[in-house]
Amino acid sequence: MRTIIWTGIAAGLLAGCGDQGAEDAAAKPKRADALQPGEYEVTAKVDAIRSTDNSTPVTASVAADPPKVTRICVPAGGTLDPATFAEADEKCTASDTYMRGGRMSLQFKCNRPGKGLLTQMVDGNFTADSFTGKVMTATYFTGSGDYELTRTMSGKRVGECPAAPPEENAQ
Repeated sequence: MRTIIWTGIAAGLLAGCGDQGAEDAAAKPKRADALQPGEYEVTAKVDAIRSTDNSTPVTASVAADPPKVTRICVPAGGTLDPATFAEADEKCTASDTYMRGGRMSLQFKCNRPGKGLLTQMVDGNFTADSFTGKVMTATYFTGSGDYELTRTMSGKRVGECPAAPPEENAQ
């Protein structure tokens, strides 16, 4: 009789473990090698900003501001445009990027007209239809106003990219 009871308990425990593993696998997002093309809503929150040259940082970003929400289009291939991480007039180019297996590590070199250079490093994760990351910015301006800035950014696919407006025929 004891053998039957212990066998029943062991079978119940094993069945419970099997169900839990299936639930964990279903809840865990699948790893992706690229973002799915489409329109993404991106939320950016400034976590911290500090002067690196003891002057007032030359940026419109403020740590006390509410999160900023924008929309971007992710093209076929699933890469993020460096402009996603730039301030208004900065021109950025990717210097080293890695997006594979749900992991992203991006590095950008940027130029702010009239001020100088910036570097941006993004460390984060992604699924086929979303991403999250920490963005660390450091400036190397020709004058004062250098700073280090840390932001948290996240994006979620919200649909297809809007169609470009038709061009008018020039006559």
